[in-house]
Amino acid sequence: MPGTVVISGASTGIGRATALHLKGLGFEVLAGVRREADAPEGTTPVALDVTDAAAIAALAQRIGDAPLAGLVNNAGIGIGGPVEHIAIDDWRAQFEVNLFGHVAMTRALLPALIAGRGRIVNMGSIGGRQALPLVSPYSASKFAIHGFSDSLRLELRRQGVHVALIEPGAIATEIWRKADESFEAIDSDLPAEIAARYRKELDGARKASDRAARHAIPADKAAAVVGHALTARRPRARYVVGADARGQALIERLPAVARDRLLRLAFGI
Repeated sequence: MPGTVVISGASTGIGRATALHLKGLGFEVLAGVRREADAPEGTTPVALDVTDAAAIAALAQRIGDAPLAGLVNNAGIGIGGPVEHIAIDDWRAQFEVNLFGHVAMTRALLPALIAGRGRIVNMGSIGGRQALPLVSPYSASKFAIHGFSDSLRLELRRQGVHVALIEPGAIATEIWRKADESFEAIDSDLPAEIAARYRKELDGARKASDRAARHAIPADKAAAVVGHALTARRPRARYVVGADARGQALIERLPAVARDRLLRLAFGI
């Protein structure tokens, strides 16, 4: 196998590390980026916004009938805050990128993937198993990716296309700097009454974010797991990445009362 692989969101973080790792494995990597200059070295840049139907159609036309070895649906954003304050348009924007963009990419490239008996790797999150306070749009979108992946895996089994879901915990990327900026923005945007109502949750979420950032693992670890999902003779259906993610997955096996008690303690709420 190697062959050609498409990856969305390849300019930074897990996407960039994955593009470089797959290039090292011998794949031709079509790196989906907003600006061609942001494409990782040695990859082929593709101007791509997963919410842009025309860009996706152009990519599908570019690939044509050529067999495709893999699709890595990696692009993603995170939106947070109290549910009563988050605008519905922000919810829609969250799902446009984290779910509908991946569905659109999959539909457009599926003929080439079937022709190449390729593989699909969806970048989920442990947040798609463990929903935490103040990140409901993000977690809901990742729960949705979990369901999409499980259903798609069964649909495509007889077509020879395997579907894997990656569920990372804390990864050392720019997301933590953006999280700090997001907390500042939330604090400044919230009406005083709502800010006071959710002060404990806001402070707990910020502390939890700081803890996660201190223990985050390199993006290369997640990239190696994507490589396994694309090349292993017997790839897994789901990959939980990181000790923190494995711990969170175990917590989710507890009864809801015990699960909530542990998380309330962790957040100080």
